[in-house]
Amino acid sequence: MPKNTYKVKSKKLKQESESVFSFIENKFSLNNLFRNGLPLKYIPYILFITAIGVFYIGNNHYTEKTIRKIHKVEQQVEDLKAHYRTLQADYMHARLQSEVAKKVNKIGLKESSTPPKKIVIKKGEY
Repeated sequence: MPKNTYKVKSKKLKQESESVFSFIENKFSLNNLFRNGLPLKYIPYILFITAIGVFYIGNNHYTEKTIRKIHKVEQQVEDLKAHYRTLQADYMHARLQSEVAKKVNKIGLKESSTPPKKIVIKKGEY
């Protein structure tokens, strides 16, 4: 019966799997840069990028708030337009002669059955 043995991984495979990360670490190593603390020459750039980031975030929040207000006002305008159209339709219906006759009949006024007469005034009479 064969004996159980362990496979020994070759160093090449181990180096290849770590080679991508070690390559990145070697190329972009910040350890040497910050060995003596943060270099003062980078502080203005860091502050500038931070200010731009804060401005960008604030601008984004302001824009979203404005868009929400615009949608709210648009909805109010639509509601007011619908209310206006309803009132206008009610007014148009209420001003019909038959509707006016019904309303004034309640207070005792009757619709005239004789047509109105035209009063003619001659030029020198008045």
